[in-house]
Amino acid sequence: METIRFFYLGVFLLCGAGLAAAAAADEGRIVSRPLDPAAAPNVPVLDAEAALELSRSVVSQPIGDFTLLNREEKPVRLADYRGKPLLVSFIYTGCFDVCPTTTRNLEKALNQTVAVIGANRFNVVSIGFNQPFDSPSAMKAFARQNGIVFPNWDFLSPAPAIVDELTKSFGFSFKPTPAGFDHIVQVTLVDAEGKIYRQIYGETLGAEQFVRPLKQLVTGAPVSQTDSLADIFDRVRILCSVYDPKIGGYRVSYGIVFEILGFITFALYILWFLWRELRRRKAAS
Repeated sequence: METIRFFYLGVFLLCGAGLAAAAAADEGRIVSRPLDPAAAPNVPVLDAEAALELSRSVVSQPIGDFTLLNREEKPVRLADYRGKPLLVSFIYTGCFDVCPTTTRNLEKALNQTVAVIGANRFNVVSIGFNQPFDSPSAMKAFARQNGIVFPNWDFLSPAPAIVDELTKSFGFSFKPTPAGFDHIVQVTLVDAEGKIYRQIYGETLGAEQFVRPLKQLVTGAPVSQTDSLADIFDRVRILCSVYDPKIGGYRVSYGIVFEILGFITFALYILWFLWRELRRRKAAS
């Protein structure tokens, strides 16, 4: 196990440096506006700067343990998702533009993410904030209409009484308008302990916006005594996957793997050399 820990440390030194040096993702358009403010100047709109400030203020904060209903009208606690990273998006089913587009873009991005991270290493939920209209049946229809068949993706409906507290817990802002809602366009990444790890903004979502932080959460978990060798090597595969623009997807960087093997070989040689010198000196004395 100590050799495995040493191997894993070498992976972090070589692969993790690339993660730390990566630039932040482009935030893009962060507020959905179904109504043109110029066409109706007296209608209040969402303050984008205030919405962004609230969104960022909850990072590193724990989310509340709310109970919602899934598409089958069964109660689901958010605490039930702990143990794995969780991606959370807020939508309203009466939206005909941004919410369907963002949801479909999210599925496309996650299909590539699964190829790197694995389908069972994280969960996804979409929450309908327009209550009582975003009922379980409405959320079920929304998922079906947008062709969402992604594994581990739930569509949830909160009780009207908890919507304000729930959305504030995630730093999600919205404002009613005659045409629907102004709302911030974000996906919230929650870590396995139930704390908000990152906010991801914009309608146009790409796999690179999710692979990097999910790598950090999945591979950053400490190696335990119960981890199998296969699980450890799977983490190594995840950590050393890189985006290749030539194929438009992710692949394992075998160059990094060879660097790791070279690092381990060199380290083992140094340990063997020190051990041999220590024994030689003891014999000479």
